[in-house]
Amino acid sequence: MSQGKKVSIIGAGNVGATICYWLAMRKSCREIVMIDLVEGVAIGKALDISQATSPEGSHTLISASSDYQHISNSDIVVITAGSPRKPGMSRDDLLMINAKITKGIIEQVKIYSPDAIVITVSNPLDAITYVAIKAGNYPRGRVIGMAGILDSSRMETFISRKLGFGYGQVTASVMGGHGDDMVPLPRYSSVNGVALTDLLSDLEIDEIIDKTRHGGAEIVGYMGTSAYYAPANSTVKMIEAILSDSRAVFPCAVLLDGEYGYHDTVNGVPVVLGSNGVEEIVELPLNLNEQHQFAKSVNSVNVLLETLRKNEFFPVK
Repeated sequence: MSQGKKVSIIGAGNVGATICYWLAMRKSCREIVMIDLVEGVAIGKALDISQATSPEGSHTLISASSDYQHISNSDIVVITAGSPRKPGMSRDDLLMINAKITKGIIEQVKIYSPDAIVITVSNPLDAITYVAIKAGNYPRGRVIGMAGILDSSRMETFISRKLGFGYGQVTASVMGGHGDDMVPLPRYSSVNGVALTDLLSDLEIDEIIDKTRHGGAEIVGYMGTSAYYAPANSTVKMIEAILSDSRAVFPCAVLLDGEYGYHDTVNGVPVVLGSNGVEEIVELPLNLNEQHQFAKSVNSVNVLLETLRKNEFFPVK
């Protein structure tokens, strides 16, 4: 893992702080900066994380501030800042608030770290990723939304629980937007190489798909706030793939330009992650049912994007 790299995290809430903790514990980069409007809390978390990781031999420098100049020369900037999802609140409800927050953050990132790769985590994820790309006028490979890894990990967990075995051996694949119209792909899911369709009935698979689609809302219902351990781990996997130039394949939210037949919209698809961000988009062969589901997911995101356009978020061409 590259030790000379700098990662900045905008938002020192549960997700942002957990990303910082795991990056430092895994010694994934040389420096981490957390930026948060509530500076005292962010500084306290940075100090706490530093003291937690020191006995592990971590040489990662961790700091926090409310001043964006501290993100200068970052290799990766992660955006977790935004309004959290509350019980009964859909991801769509977050759109206008978090779009404005993201636009303001990107303006600062472009000033202090114009060459950074940006990873978006705030919801509604796909629309926020689109906002970041357009607000910063980025090449599409430089802004990547974290969603598919998280959704896939949820599906893997539900598969293991249903089977009662295979923990740590399940590989699940989820495409589409990060919401109720995501597209779990049982045809591309397996347990140690054994196809999921050979292990579970159609009814059982449908149950897992439904639980996966509502996995985030379930956690909100229990805790009163969004998940953070799983989202943070998913983000760290993306960061490490980029910093190490591993060219690993992960499902991520990216701007489509003809892939799967769609243009000028963001949705979750398998991508190759490397030092330049998205190195390549992988186009899986989809059957008619999967194509229909993906079209529905794209349409859901496009509805949000149209709302943003009506609110004049993007310059009129």
